[in-house]
Order: sequence, then structure tokens, then C-alpha cells
Amino acid sequence: MQIVKDEGPITGEQIAEKLNLTRATLRPDLAILTMAGFLDARPRVGYFYVGKTANQLFTEHVRKLKVKDYKSMPVVVTEKLSVYDAICTMFLEDVGTLFVVKDGGRLAGVVSRKDLLKIALGKQDLQAIPVSVVMTRMPNIITCTLEETLYEAASKLMRYQVDALPVVRPMEDGEGLEVVGRITKTTITKAFVELGQESVV
Repeated sequence: MQIVKDEGPITGEQIAEKLNLTRATLRPDLAILTMAGFLDARPRVGYFYVGKTANQLFTEHVRKLKVKDYKSMPVVVTEKLSVYDAICTMFLEDVGTLFVVKDGGRLAGVVSRKDLLKIALGKQDLQAIPVSVVMTRMPNIITCTLEETLYEAASKLMRYQVDALPVVRPMEDGEGLEVVGRITKTTITKAFVELGQESVV
């Protein structure tokens, strides 16, 4: 790579000659450096240094990851579900956020652990209170779409200090949003760990 950086554009034959290697021996290495984005190649011109650091290439890769490839299944409940049943659902599904829907899957609200804890601290009958009383309602819900990048979703999680985002798309009738997935802080962590494993391999 240093040879290309200093003398590029330079052909594969010229690089091989400088290293006292055959072109065939060098070909896989040049292919890897080109695919990784460190070098670029042009027919009849040769290889040249792209000038990007490993960090820049990693950042570019991260910013291409899409929500649709990392989203997990959403846990949805109806507005009429009791707070008691919502707490049970949260424990059984092992999630920190429930998405509340109405009218065949239309997003109506979001209920977090904090919302349920707040209402549970009183002396109310939790089986008599519907989740619609404690949920955050539309349009005050931060969402993301399938085509957004994971970076954009992570930025929203941080900026708005929420634990999960519903992944949404417009309903077929054009009224409201359908919940098709979720992105959580755990999702972002898993993606980060996978990227780390890829770079090691």
C-alpha cells in the first residue's frame, strides 16, 4: 500500500517487480485492498491510493447499515389492555417498551417501563386502568422507517433519550402508521459487536 501511496498510479506488474514477487502472487492482496477501499484500480492506468483511513472506511460502512436489516419483532398491545396485563406482557416478552395499536395495527402510543412503574406506585387497581391512560400518544412518538440508517436510528435514541423506536410504514389507507419492527439500544449494541467480529475475521 505504501508503494501505491508513494508512486501511484502504478500497475500490478510494477508493484510485483518492486517486491520481487509474481503478479499472480500479489493479485489476491491487491484485490483485498481494493475491495476494502484502501486502493482503487483503473484499467490501463493501474492502482492508486484512495487516501482514506481505516476509521473513515469503517464510518462509511456503519452509515450504510439499514434499519430494515437489523430490526426485531415489535411487541404490540391494544389500547384497552389493562396496565396489569401490560406489566405481565413486558415481563413475559422480556422487553422494556410496548407499542400500543388500534384499528388493525395503527400506531396509537408507546408504553415504557417508567410509565408502568409510575402508575404502579399508587394505590389504583391496575386491572381497571387501560394502557391508553399512561401511554405516550401520537404524534409525540419518535419513530424510524425501514429505509433509515441504523446510525440515524441510534442518533434518535440518544437525542430523545428513549430505549426503543417503533419501525413504521404508512398504512395502506394513508391514515396513520403501521408498526413493522423495533430498534432498541440492544439492537445497536448487537450490530456494533457484529461489526467488531467482522473486522477481526
